Amino acid sequence: MAFSPITHIRHFDIAVPDFDKQVEFYRNHWGLTVQHDDGDVVYFAAEGSPEQYVTRVRRSTDKRLDLVAFGAADRESVDTLAQDLGAAGVKIVSEPDALQTLGGGYGFRFFDLEGRTIEVSTEVEVRKHRKIEEREAIPVRLSHVVLNSNQPEAMRSWYEKHLGFRLSDTLNHPHAGDLFYFMRCSTQHHSMAIARGPHASLQHASFELRGLDEYMRGSGRIIRAGYRKIWGPGRHAAGDNTFTYFIDPNGNTMEMTTELEMIDEDSWHPHIYDVQEPETSDQWGTGGDMDEFITKEMFNDSDNDHLFVAPPV
Repeated sequence: MAFSPITHIRHFDIAVPDFDKQVEFYRNHWGLTVQHDDGDVVYFAAEGSPEQYVTRVRRSTDKRLDLVAFGAADRESVDTLAQDLGAAGVKIVSEPDALQTLGGGYGFRFFDLEGRTIEVSTEVEVRKHRKIEEREAIPVRLSHVVLNSNQPEAMRSWYEKHLGFRLSDTLNHPHAGDLFYFMRCSTQHHSMAIARGPHASLQHASFELRGLDEYMRGSGRIIRAGYRKIWGPGRHAAGDNTFTYFIDPNGNTMEMTTELEMIDEDSWHPHIYDVQEPETSDQWGTGGDMDEFITKEMFNDSDNDHLFVAPPV
């Protein structure tokens, strides 16, 4: 696909068994704002983002990634994408129509190559948002989502072919091959990435803070609250962004970041970074080496039982 109908990432939605603790984590510690709460589903906004919500938590006996949602420019883009996906044999979950979730809009859902539910929408009501002030250590917006896959090469090709994502950079091991594909739908270095793992799952979700000071203050707040930090603070080579990774109450990995690289589409050439070089994972050398323990934490629980099964909301 020469042109991507996708403009940006909107939100990622999860279902969790320990619902109350997840809600407390996002609301009282991570710095998100409850936009709507119906008792079994809570929508969380980022104060600096016009998106109605950047994540949604659903009460469930099962843990799963419910869906990942992306924006499109207009109805024509949504309709054309739905037609093209259907013609290519992609399983459509719901045809383009008025959305019944918070903020409304017009969109549709479908399954990706591995059976995750993906939503593409337009005309979602813009949320009243504000400028995040200096030293205000709360998320400005959702930065990106990373998906684990045991067939990352095929996943990369699928997202390039069907959704128009472009490859920004690759993490490679000389013996194990490609481990990580950073994918973009705009001038932001990546809005999603695909990581090599043993199964389909959410690898991590990342939230952008205002700047370095706010990022460090936010990281420190989560550490002081007693949540487990598995990696960071540091700065990656690919994307040139900072990172601190934490484990949330349901075992998902959540990242605080800032200063993700913006790229020039006309001049950018993807890099291949050798993960054996310490600077690839952390240019600063402050976060510690990426090791087997961290990798296994980010494998997360398998979503295999929930693939090709759309969430109820």
